[in-house]
Amino acid sequence: MKNALCSWSGGKDSCYALMQAMQLGVVPLVLLNVLNEAGRISRSHGIPSDILEAQAAAAGLPIHLISSSWQDYEPNFKQALTELKTAYNLQQAVFGDIDLQPHRDWEEKVCAAVGLTALLPLWQRERKALVMQMLQSGIETIIVSCNSVMGERFLGKTITPSLIEELEALGIDACGENGEYHTLVLHCPLFRNRIPVAVTGTAQHEHYWFSSLKLVG
Repeated sequence: MKNALCSWSGGKDSCYALMQAMQLGVVPLVLLNVLNEAGRISRSHGIPSDILEAQAAAAGLPIHLISSSWQDYEPNFKQALTELKTAYNLQQAVFGDIDLQPHRDWEEKVCAAVGLTALLPLWQRERKALVMQMLQSGIETIIVSCNSVMGERFLGKTITPSLIEELEALGIDACGENGEYHTLVLHCPLFRNRIPVAVTGTAQHEHYWFSSLKLVG
């Protein structure tokens, strides 16, 4: 049994990676997320910190939130790994990447630098089959940001098998592994309760669309 943190984006890939890691005997003790410089939304997915905290509470795990610019991302991430390794006696860090080799190289590098092992349970799984497995496992997830090829109309949509078919018809990767879209998990087998979230608005930054998200109820 290995103690681990999970690099938690709030989306489907990190969620399913953690579920798969637990089946391998990994014991998750803490989630880690990097927010933007203002500390209000996540660096990658644009998810507000209170929604990330609600996910962690539903999973019965603490979440460690840090703020960082892209320029200082690596040293800040390594510092967080070091602190959490000591605080929770960790041996591993779980990541949700599927097949982007530069991402894996970076994760293995930063983990090795602080004496942790990077674990990527989804690595090189066939993408469409993988996203279907996520849905079959009980993950309920919505699209919270996407590229301009998909456009604003996809924001807030729940991922379903038919939606995956629609995305593939547009030439979009089924998992969004190349950054075509990002998701927010509302419910899954890890959660004790569903996360009530509303999309209250949308905004476009360059060639990318983002949702404004709010906890409701």
